[in-house]
Amino acid sequence: MNNAQLLKISAGQGFIAALDQSGGSTPKALKLYGIEESEYDNSEDMYDLIHEMRTRIIKSNAFASHRILGAILFENTIQKKIDKIPSAIYLWEKLKVVPFLKIDKGLLSIDNQVQLLKPIDDLEASLKMAKENKVFGTKMRSVINGANETGIKDIVDQQFDIASEILSYGLVPIIEPEVSITISDKKVAEDLLYDSLRSRLDRIGTNKQVILKLSLPDQDNLYEPLTKHPNILRIVALSGGFKKNEAVDKLIRNKKIIASFSRALAEGLKRNDPKEEFDKQLEQTIQSIYEASLT
Repeated sequence: MNNAQLLKISAGQGFIAALDQSGGSTPKALKLYGIEESEYDNSEDMYDLIHEMRTRIIKSNAFASHRILGAILFENTIQKKIDKIPSAIYLWEKLKVVPFLKIDKGLLSIDNQVQLLKPIDDLEASLKMAKENKVFGTKMRSVINGANETGIKDIVDQQFDIASEILSYGLVPIIEPEVSITISDKKVAEDLLYDSLRSRLDRIGTNKQVILKLSLPDQDNLYEPLTKHPNILRIVALSGGFKKNEAVDKLIRNKKIIASFSRALAEGLKRNDPKEEFDKQLEQTIQSIYEASLT
């Protein structure tokens, strides 16, 4: 494990940018950026376009390490380059932004009101690639669609079981059991998730730390006690479909939790914007997310 990266993530002030849209979420991200599906013919073209968008964000003066601790990348991005340098290595060596790799392969169908991870058949290969690219950790996302105790326990158990393999490679897993912001029993689901997370954290073993990536809770500071758990490196929040201003306001009310926003980070950015306008919009967004992450 890279000690400089560990220090930055554990003690740094700022947030983790989520630049990890994959096959399912990329068309929507491109559309919000101003690129319609009719403008690309296949997945290769689509990924080239999203890489251009991510590169523009990363190379902006607004995207700086004094506010951005790390960035989560999709595997396709790891395999591409920025200024002829592999993307993850560029992030760390040029910007001192700690790279993470999204390793999940999508979600299974809903069962017990949750969507578990699809099998990650190439996990070992992904972890080797991460190490080769100076990646610090990984990320995997499941979804909770209701306050079903069995389903929530299944999600947490699956995430922590895979996290154990990731830890054995000297990488730090980001565990992301997202609670959908649209469900009517969100608060109850979050209470069940808290209890399940606490139970698994207590069993993880000494000298092993994970990052939790959680939906902004209905009850402010619900997860704050977990920030003191010896097996927690950081707790980060996803925007989860909230508009940027609402996500920022909610984050401010949740102490000791930092942002890891995706949609909210790219909100308002357009492909045809001149550089000055693009950078100004990104600067305003990054500053607001940064300030909210300091509380």
